[in-house]
Amino acid sequence: MTQLFKNWLAKILLNVIINMVILMTLAGYLHTMVHISGVGAALAASLILSFLNLFIRPVLLLLALPATILTLGFFIFVVNALMLELTAMIMGSAFELDGFGSALIVAIIMAFCQLIIQNFMIKPMRRD
Repeated sequence: MTQLFKNWLAKILLNVIINMVILMTLAGYLHTMVHISGVGAALAASLILSFLNLFIRPVLLLLALPATILTLGFFIFVVNALMLELTAMIMGSAFELDGFGSALIVAIIMAFCQLIIQNFMIKPMRRD
């Protein structure tokens, strides 16, 4: 395997773990909005979400570009909420969201948490 592929794979796995921890934390704090049946379900939901973000989200972002421009980028949160809803549909009762409003709130919180983790924990640890 090339070094570029190894770096890409490590980045994907790190994002899966970060998403899993964030989902489990949100399920604990926002238990009326998010339900995850266990750690295995959180890992599966994180894997599915990462897969959807890798393959489906770019297409949706391209289709939603006019709305994203009109809303000054805030429509990206709606696309992220759609990805969470699609993940919940695939997972069934193991991962449930209490409606689209809950998905939107969770998407905003997840984006904020990922921003904090990436900028203050991951990037300072990297060697360039």
